[in-house]
Amino acid sequence: MTKTEHTEKQPKRLAIMGSTGSIGTQALDVIRENPQEVEAEVLVAHSNADLLIKQAIEFKPNAVVIGDEAKYQQVKEALFTHDIKVFAGAKSIEQIVEMETIDMVLASIVGYAGLASTINAIKYKKNIALANKETLVVAGDIVTKLAYENAVNLYPVDSEHSAIFQCLVGEFDNQIEKIYLTASGGPFRGKDKTFLASVKKEQALKHPNWVMGAKITIDSASLMNKGLEVIEAKWLFNLKPEQIDVIVHPQSIVHSIVQFTDGSMKAQMGLPDMKLPIQYAFTYPQRIKTNFPRFDFFNYPQLTFEKPDTETFANLALAFKAMDKGGNMPCILNASNEIVVQAFLEDKIGFLQMSDVIASALDKMPFIKTPTIDDYIQCDKETRILTKELI
Repeated sequence: MTKTEHTEKQPKRLAIMGSTGSIGTQALDVIRENPQEVEAEVLVAHSNADLLIKQAIEFKPNAVVIGDEAKYQQVKEALFTHDIKVFAGAKSIEQIVEMETIDMVLASIVGYAGLASTINAIKYKKNIALANKETLVVAGDIVTKLAYENAVNLYPVDSEHSAIFQCLVGEFDNQIEKIYLTASGGPFRGKDKTFLASVKKEQALKHPNWVMGAKITIDSASLMNKGLEVIEAKWLFNLKPEQIDVIVHPQSIVHSIVQFTDGSMKAQMGLPDMKLPIQYAFTYPQRIKTNFPRFDFFNYPQLTFEKPDTETFANLALAFKAMDKGGNMPCILNASNEIVVQAFLEDKIGFLQMSDVIASALDKMPFIKTPTIDDYIQCDKETRILTKELI
């Protein structure tokens, strides 16, 4: 490529779904640092109108969407002189991804709420940078089939799945024997049930290595986050449950490992910083120079690994159980978990009770072996009602 051609390259135009959340704000940091590579075409937020307005004025997207319709007027008036289209409501979030000017969609709306827009984006043949693991947990069979039919690439943004993806570059013809997803163990690693029985949300929200939103931080403390990642990995990399293992690695330097059929292993390493996997998803197959801090072996003379305690942290075992059974079980697991996490954040339920309620929901909800998208929608709704009753 000549120098002239390179300078004329247009930046990739991104729709940032969930721009005011933890992943969204870090994605905008990446855009801020690399305006020649990527730009914000659309910004979508649920209810944080003030931050959305601030982001829109700085990044000058073509359009913004605020999920909370009550905030529409506020956003519209603030952006009136900036020539930015403003939309509101759940339907607009789903439809905005249809815009022809979007090259890639960053799916980072937290939880089940991110499913509809991601499915629609795939139907409109937009490549997906996938930060919303619940999309594949709930409807992995439908989403991956749809992506295949529409020749759409799913680029993982989760640090663990990005690590697996990076280890597989140049290895696509070689068979995976096993993958190891690493887990920090969260703030309660090594604690017993007696200790966990009385922990409060303030303690659970203090993650030792990563800065994340409230929902994912609680999931990390309960190991549900790792359980959801296990199910996501199954679909992303077309694996059988027995090919996926979890190891606790407190330093969070080895982000995950792939073992091939010849017994050799590849690991992706680096300091914990979500901006790296976000940027890699945006610019793949290129690696763009960054000024992120570099890893120094002498600061980490020991990297340690241990087995997860699935008896104390039952959520990880429940996730494996749901994945093994398949069908709508992961959908039930996810819906029930979203409700119990919210209840825990509102001091309505104890830390250990979260697992008990999810286990009960998995037992009580009817099993559907091959669900349709309508089955998933209904199952999600009914599981939430049941879980609230169980609480």
